[in-house]
Amino acid sequence: MKKIIAAVLCALFAIVPLAACNGQDEGGLKKISVSEVTHSVFYAPMYAADALGYFEEEGIEIELTNGGGADAVMAAVLSGSADIGFCGPEAALYVLIGGSNNVPKVFGQLTKRDGSFLVSRVDEKDTFDWAESLKGKDILAGRKGGVPAMTFEYILNENGLFDGQNVSMNYDVNFNNMTAAFEGGTADYCTMFEPVASEYEKAGKGYVVASVGEASGEIPYTCYIAKESYIDKNQDTVRGFLRAVMRGIRYILDTDDAAAAAVLAPYFDGTQEESIRTSLQSYKAIDAWQEDMTMTEDAFNRLQDVIENAGELEKRMSFADLVDTSFSSEIYAELTA
Repeated sequence: MKKIIAAVLCALFAIVPLAACNGQDEGGLKKISVSEVTHSVFYAPMYAADALGYFEEEGIEIELTNGGGADAVMAAVLSGSADIGFCGPEAALYVLIGGSNNVPKVFGQLTKRDGSFLVSRVDEKDTFDWAESLKGKDILAGRKGGVPAMTFEYILNENGLFDGQNVSMNYDVNFNNMTAAFEGGTADYCTMFEPVASEYEKAGKGYVVASVGEASGEIPYTCYIAKESYIDKNQDTVRGFLRAVMRGIRYILDTDDAAAAAVLAPYFDGTQEESIRTSLQSYKAIDAWQEDMTMTEDAFNRLQDVIENAGELEKRMSFADLVDTSFSSEIYAELTA
C-alpha cells in the first residue's frame, strides 16, 4: 500500500495537467478524459456504449487512455490529467487512508468480481480442486499488493493453502508479462484475463480450469472514480456517463454474443471476433457486471477483507467516506422504471 501511495504522490507532482480535458469539441460534445487501468473485453459495456453512440446521446465524448495500473490511474485523477479514473477502488481507499484532501469518490461500479481465469499446464478441467490441485504448486497471479494477487491469495487461504507453506505465489513477474513467462516455463499455473485465456487454450498451450471470480465471490473489482470537486461541478455529466454505461451493460447482456463481438471488434485491433465472442460468453457465465452500477457495503467490506488478509491494509475505512451511490441508484431507477 505504501508503494502505491508513494507512486501516486510522486506522479501527482510530476504530471502536468492536460489542458481542456473537459472542454467542448466542434460538435458541442463535452469531452471527458477517462484513464482505464487496462484495456480488456472485461470492460465490454463501456466500449459498447461508445460504439453505439450512447455517450454521444448524453452530449459526451470520452477520450480513453490506458493507465497501465491502478496507481497510475489514481495519479492521473489526482493531478487533473484525467477527469474520471477506471480502476479498482482500492486505489482510492489507499489515498483515503493516507489522509489526503479531496479524496476521489467511487460513483459507479462496472465489474463485481475478478475477471481472470486460472490456466493449468495439464488438462484437469473435470478434476480441478482448489484445495488439492494447487498444493505444492507454483502460481503466477500478479504483483504483490495488487488486487488480482490478493484476491487469489484470499481464495488459497480459504482452501487451506498458504504462500511459503504448502503453495508458492510467484510475484517476480510483471502483470503484463505473466502469460509470456508462463509460456516460457515459469510456474505451474497462471491467471489470465479474456480473451488471452481462451486464445491460449485454443492454441494448445494450456487449459482453463477455473474462474477466479467465481471462487472469490463478489467484490467491487473495477469502478469509476473522480474527485469530489469534479463530481460536484459536473453532476449532469456524471449522470449522463452512468446512463450511457448502464445502457451498455444492458446491451451486452441482451444481445447475441456474435453481434456484440462485431460491435466491439474495432476496440480490439488484432483480436478475432470469435475470441471476443468467447470472452463475452465467459464473463456472462460468471455474472461479471454490476447491472445497477451501485457498490454494496457488503462487497466493499469483502474487498477490505481481501486486502487485510494480504497484510496490506493499515486500517479499515467507512463505506460512506469512499463511495457515493446516489447517482447510480438514481439513474438505474430511471432506466428500469
